[in-house]
Amino acid sequence: MNDKELIPWLEKAVQGDESAFQLVYQATHQDVYRTVAFLVYNQQEIEDIVNEVYMRMWRSFHNYDPNRPFRLWLHGITVRLVQDWKRKTWRRMRLFERNRQMTCEPQFDWTDKAVLQSEMQHELFSLVRQLSYKLRVVVILRYFHDYTLEEIADMLQIPVGTVKSRHHLARKELRKRFELMGGDAYVH
Repeated sequence: MNDKELIPWLEKAVQGDESAFQLVYQATHQDVYRTVAFLVYNQQEIEDIVNEVYMRMWRSFHNYDPNRPFRLWLHGITVRLVQDWKRKTWRRMRLFERNRQMTCEPQFDWTDKAVLQSEMQHELFSLVRQLSYKLRVVVILRYFHDYTLEEIADMLQIPVGTVKSRHHLARKELRKRFELMGGDAYVH
């Protein structure tokens, strides 16, 4: 379902039509989930963030400009929520570390064991995950969602030049990491 087809359903959903909201959710959930999964590693946190995306979408639909693509607006909400989550997680981790140092308890292992279905996806996901968050978000929005650099700049609320720089650096890093894995294909 394209953006224009979603608009009437969104309007009905905001007016309280649960079946319309369910339709919008089904049309966009996989895309939102995939985006969050590329940016966040913990399965429970992925699900929490995805749920928050839809609650935020519901509450802020009155801010949506129908002249702009809906999915661009929705991905903007998604990226901002992930950034908020990362900021909160960093604060929590600092508090845990400070508490651990004060009580001398063993350190917790916060790793997540996410496994993708195909080997190719797994290798690509692994390479993208090694990038810093700022580079990773540009790669995901550019190549997994086909946004232009200008749209990414608008979504992240940063200059286009910064997006171009991060895009270039991300491609360079991915190329280097792919070559280290023994790959001979060109990352573009």
